[in-house]
Amino acid sequence: MLKILITDGIDKETMYNLRDMGYEVIEQFFEPDELKEKVKKFDILIVRSATKVKKEIIDSALETENLKMIIRGGVGMDNIDVSYAEAKGIKVRNTPKSSSQTVAELALGHMFTLARFIGIANVTMREGKWNKKYYEGIELFSKTLGIIGLGRIGQELAKKAYALGMKIIYTDVLGPNKVCFNYTFVSLDQLLADSDFISLHIPGNEKESPLIGETEFAKMKDGVYIINCARGNVIDEDALLNALNSGKLSGAGLDVFSEEPSKNLKLINHEKVSVTPHIGASTKEAQKRIGEEIISIIKENF
Repeated sequence: MLKILITDGIDKETMYNLRDMGYEVIEQFFEPDELKEKVKKFDILIVRSATKVKKEIIDSALETENLKMIIRGGVGMDNIDVSYAEAKGIKVRNTPKSSSQTVAELALGHMFTLARFIGIANVTMREGKWNKKYYEGIELFSKTLGIIGLGRIGQELAKKAYALGMKIIYTDVLGPNKVCFNYTFVSLDQLLADSDFISLHIPGNEKESPLIGETEFAKMKDGVYIINCARGNVIDEDALLNALNSGKLSGAGLDVFSEEPSKNLKLINHEKVSVTPHIGASTKEAQKRIGEEIISIIKENF
């Protein structure tokens, strides 16, 4: 019988379906030291973003040679040492098709929140303040949205923003997209200089320097808004705070942070920042699609 360990939670229907398929399924989070022992007993490990599957976890699993696959329920796999696992014969998969719509909607939600002071207006009204004259915002219509990374999520955001009348420019390491004719491919420097809103949709890499730091903020136009629903380490948080405090940025929408849960109180409490606790894929629809994709992966490989 195939043994499956789910450490960061999963759609309940998916778990029931896996059990109905005859698999032994355990759903429980374990701290790293305990996970090193537990993982030895399972054929498949399913994680989200909370569980870190690094070299020491993989080495422990290799002692029994039971672990055949690691599945990341979501897109980014920076919490898994993918190259090391695959070099040791353990397959690593993710569910890239499941949460594109959901993350794109959240990025757009942050854009609206910042442009129209929705977040801070909620706070001040509940404090008994009627700050109508303080909240003169801007329209998204006719503004330029610069998307860094035009993958699945970037494309979904572009569709939605284009429908709102925004001009879409983008940059991507793969070069111009051959099917996205309504959007303009530009260099990173040009995107930074021309965008009214910038949204990042690229993988994180703890071993590399942040893509956006002091140098990049200096290249942006004054009053720009930046959105990060990708990974926290793609933006230097100290540089971000400086840009907010200097007025270079009008606002930042953040779903991800360099440390999670974030302890950067100066950033998450900043009046120009809209924050959410890494909920990019947290909709009922996305969780169901993630579950369906996980089942499909297992069926294809076992």
